[in-house]
Amino acid sequence: MTGVPGAGNGGGPARRAVLLGGAAVPAALALPAAPAASAVPGAPALARRGRPAARWGTQTGEVGAGSALVWVRSDRPARMTVEVSATESFRTVRRYRGPLLGPGTDFTGTTALPGLPAGTEIHYRVLLTDPDDPRRAGEPALGSFRTAPAGRRAGVRFLWSGDLAGQGWGINPDRGGYPIFDEMLRRDPDFFLCSGDTIYADGPIAPAVPLPDGRVWRNVTTEEKAKVAETLDEFRGAFRYNLLAENLRRFNARVPSVVQWDDHEVVNNWYPGELLTDERYTERRVDVLAARSRRAFAEYFPVSGVRPDGGGRLYRVVRRGPLLDVFVLDMRTYRDANSANTQPENTQGILGARQLAWLKRELSRSGAVWKVIASDMPLGLVVPDGEAAQEAVAQGDPGAPLGRELQIAEVLRHIRDRRITGTVWLTADVHHTTAIHYDPARAAFQDFAPFWEFVSGPLNAGGFPATALDGTFGPRRVFLKAPGRANVSPLEGGQHYGEVEIDGGSAEMTVRLLEEGGTVLHSTVLRPGRVGQ
Repeated sequence: MTGVPGAGNGGGPARRAVLLGGAAVPAALALPAAPAASAVPGAPALARRGRPAARWGTQTGEVGAGSALVWVRSDRPARMTVEVSATESFRTVRRYRGPLLGPGTDFTGTTALPGLPAGTEIHYRVLLTDPDDPRRAGEPALGSFRTAPAGRRAGVRFLWSGDLAGQGWGINPDRGGYPIFDEMLRRDPDFFLCSGDTIYADGPIAPAVPLPDGRVWRNVTTEEKAKVAETLDEFRGAFRYNLLAENLRRFNARVPSVVQWDDHEVVNNWYPGELLTDERYTERRVDVLAARSRRAFAEYFPVSGVRPDGGGRLYRVVRRGPLLDVFVLDMRTYRDANSANTQPENTQGILGARQLAWLKRELSRSGAVWKVIASDMPLGLVVPDGEAAQEAVAQGDPGAPLGRELQIAEVLRHIRDRRITGTVWLTADVHHTTAIHYDPARAAFQDFAPFWEFVSGPLNAGGFPATALDGTFGPRRVFLKAPGRANVSPLEGGQHYGEVEIDGGSAEMTVRLLEEGGTVLHSTVLRPGRVGQ
């Protein structure tokens, strides 16, 4: 059942109206030229002349029933202030004083908005003022979002995907930037779950890429994206690159994000303690690179639990009212080294012991009808790392759980034994889209209830063929769309996102897999209140 987006919301609040005007979003694809070198993207921006400008747009994140985070980047030192209102006219406003934006955070900042009403359309504007003269203010950056509902009637609809600007396929002006974000914005989601590979720090962007059919893919380029990211400034530049696309800035202004990271925020298939042999790198200690990327990640996304210095943790629960909790995993920071993944015992695994305990505890505590487990790596798909090692959970042995599968088996057993209902796994990473059903009747390991895993992506990256399934948890592909060869350009299709809609009346969850262009490739309807589907 594909249905009509937004149908079956049970009479909840009206969907958001399109924002009119809005100086927050420049008209050109790339950011408009600045009058001085100090305002060029990535420059120190220390000049005090002129008024601060939010030329990279604004973002919201971690939006719950009564709170949200708002992000901005200034082109020079500034004081951040956020005003919110129930109307676009901003006749009545509530003001939140934000931080000073300076070089210590690459002129980025996030302001928390507590005390918001649940289930309400919130209009906001970010004001940037000269820290020495508050009368010198730039044009406000406008946006809107919906807080999570306190009750069930409004329903929930969100999108998910991952993998942006990968394999050298960057912002193409011939396509209008990243057109998939315009399409996703038209579906008017409550939020967007970004399943990792938010940047490709290890993937330089060249001005042009020849295609097999004789065409040429053109890229918007920057100095930082001309090489792999190693320094903090280069990682910052990699995160800043995507914001050159007007489509993404427009999307960010109106759709809150829930963001996780994976490998390409640092380097392909990385794990803690790794020492690189890649000759492109002068800094080959992955832990050093990961720390720099994590700091830039914290600076460029409104994410709770992570400090501006990169400390804290990325795994967390985002609560979207009584219908939905989203459990955001971090399968990168605490994993063991990539190996054949066949250990009979493995306490560290892909989550680490502390995150594993947290996930089991929070799943047990959740009172939401649906519990989405946002996994940055797939469960049953074999993802090799070279010829001998494995990158994800599975390793191709269809027998009893081994290696990283042991932790997933423990989670699945816990869900069954505690009779936790409504668990669904969402992921990206593999650059194709598929729906996989897991059933103990088909599995070597049988101590679990049936469940679904849905895979989407990429947003704007190379498409890749399907990988093999591992039979340990009894997977069956119900749907698959993947190219027949590796690294197919976005000009040939294969760009995907998923949509999850939870009906406010029946609480049924409909999961749709879509391709850029709006075609619904597959749809599955799941009913609430069941331990397994």
